[in-house]
Amino acid sequence: MIFLGLFRESILFAINALVVNKLRTFLSLLGITIGIFAIITVFTVVDSLEQNLRKSVQSLGDDVVFVQKWPWTFGPDYPWWKYMNRPVPDFNELDAILRKCDGAQSAAFVINSSITVKYKSNSIENVTVICASHQYDKVKNFEIAEGRYFTEIESSAGRPVAVIGDVLAKALFPNQSPLGQMIKVNGARVMVIGIFKKEGESILGGSPDTQVLVPVQYARSLIDIRSDNLDPELMVRAKPGVSNDELIDELTGLMRSIRKLQPRQDDNFALNQTSLISNQFDQLFDIVGIAGWIIGGFSILVGGFGIANIMFVSVKERTNIIGIQKSLGAKNYFILLQFIFESIFLSLIGGIIGLLIVYIITITAGDSFGMEITLSKSNIILGFTISILIGVVSGFVPAYGASQLDPVEAIRAS
Repeated sequence: MIFLGLFRESILFAINALVVNKLRTFLSLLGITIGIFAIITVFTVVDSLEQNLRKSVQSLGDDVVFVQKWPWTFGPDYPWWKYMNRPVPDFNELDAILRKCDGAQSAAFVINSSITVKYKSNSIENVTVICASHQYDKVKNFEIAEGRYFTEIESSAGRPVAVIGDVLAKALFPNQSPLGQMIKVNGARVMVIGIFKKEGESILGGSPDTQVLVPVQYARSLIDIRSDNLDPELMVRAKPGVSNDELIDELTGLMRSIRKLQPRQDDNFALNQTSLISNQFDQLFDIVGIAGWIIGGFSILVGGFGIANIMFVSVKERTNIIGIQKSLGAKNYFILLQFIFESIFLSLIGGIIGLLIVYIITITAGDSFGMEITLSKSNIILGFTISILIGVVSGFVPAYGASQLDPVEAIRAS
């Protein structure tokens, strides 16, 4: 009951200080508001960016190894011209992997190309067309909302069938179902048999919403699937219980055997996995996080001095009251906690205002970032925690000084 009464009295004193000294309070709280706003904004954007990036990376498959010409991270001592001279993955290498790789659950040969897609008078240019072998649906994470995927016969025979993205379907077929309709892909007629489930934009690109998927055997009639410009790749998914490192070791030996490399020859292929991207993200976000603390730290430091200034003035204005309280038996800790609670309350007001501004921005300006921006519970808790700590630190010195005042001298003070 004593602490509840103390807390209530501190709030009343703080509200009175806010009302009586509006300009002084506003300027003092401005620093805390800006500091909390700066730190929480940085962390909110970084956390949202990290969440979207990791979601995009996860869509590639944590247990998938990509056999490609180019590595995702370059070694410092490897000559660039050796990368240039590497051959691109070949469709025939897929068959060897499917037959001989014990650690592989599934594998697919994939190439991407930008092609014009038409339906009657509707035309969309630079559409990403994925040309893939039959097991693509087993190595790539996606869902089909309507229709179906290719049958094995359609894939092996190279039938003119396609699965298209949700956004593309609505653009080409605004008033009808695309299923069973014939679209033109690079001038060739292809029947739509499925529609990808809408996933939204991906920061790394490659969202199925705006893609067309056709069998790679059919793509032979449209494009040169051996072209270096298309950068073909082999996607290999590990069996349950087989780690990526084990799969990479097996694929390394298998690819060297397929390409008949001598023991002393360097690998002329790259085996990539999503952990390579994730590790780069970890380093990047660590640096951005430190920068966020530095940027917001200076603002909070200024705000902390502002709160301390308010508390010194408040102690001076209430010296008589402090003397009366102590003469009536108030303990030093009572006076100390009274002013610390007041300092915390004032700091919390600045912190709440800063959090409200961040929240409003996430609601009103989230779409302009091109990704979903959310103010997480952890960042809200962080904002309140920082505000409380600043209140304690800023208010301790003036509160301690007030608690040590001599009651007689305090009463005599004018």
